[in-house]
Amino acid sequence: MAMLDVKNLSISFGGLKAVDDFHMAIEKGQLYGLIGPNGAGKTTVFNLLTGVYKPDSGSIELDGMNITGRKTTDINQAGVARTFQNIRLFKELSVLDNVKAGLHNHHPYSTIEGILRLPRYFKVEKAMDEQAMELLKVFDLDGEAGYKASNLPYGKQRKLEIARALATEPKLLLLDEPAAGMNPNETKELMDTICFVREHFDMTILLIEHDMKLVSGICEKLTVLNFGQVLAEGGTSDVLNDPEVIKAYLGE
Repeated sequence: MAMLDVKNLSISFGGLKAVDDFHMAIEKGQLYGLIGPNGAGKTTVFNLLTGVYKPDSGSIELDGMNITGRKTTDINQAGVARTFQNIRLFKELSVLDNVKAGLHNHHPYSTIEGILRLPRYFKVEKAMDEQAMELLKVFDLDGEAGYKASNLPYGKQRKLEIARALATEPKLLLLDEPAAGMNPNETKELMDTICFVREHFDMTILLIEHDMKLVSGICEKLTVLNFGQVLAEGGTSDVLNDPEVIKAYLGE
């Protein structure tokens, strides 16, 4: 059974079909790439997978569970987490508190316990502090736990966003152009980080990316999207050498 099984997914905006009969199957533990030219519909697919949009038709199954059209919070609790092309951190909060924000689904306490600072509140907060620090150590961010998120360098903000996503304990991690705005050294470090996350957390990862060096260096399989439709899919080297992909995506 695939970790993610998407069949016949479609959505239109104002009569224009943004995604048309999209399909994809990702196995557990796979590092999978979704590529295509600007406007191809890649981020729309992510928004469908995470409940930002509801599809007009088709189905989405996560580890055998139908999550089609569910609310974003329900999909996150089912095991899907994501990052965004434009980093979305709580920039006025500390690095530590950003990660703790992702832990609240798994460490609940009641409003009354929080307001009155009852013993359970302190117990839960202590557990979250410890778990958040462990995640920050994985990304070499523990030394900056008290910094404002906005004060981190760009590359470290990217890492923090991934750490926060992992704090929700997902089965599937969606990364939307994580290398956007990075220099070559930061991109190389990001590649290493993504591969480490996959191995360390036994994580299934779906990656949108324009950096072909990054895609070819870490993804096992690719789906190419063009005008909202699947143009090609398969092993990375086969797809990147497909003449139709070269013509549509690389403009050659």
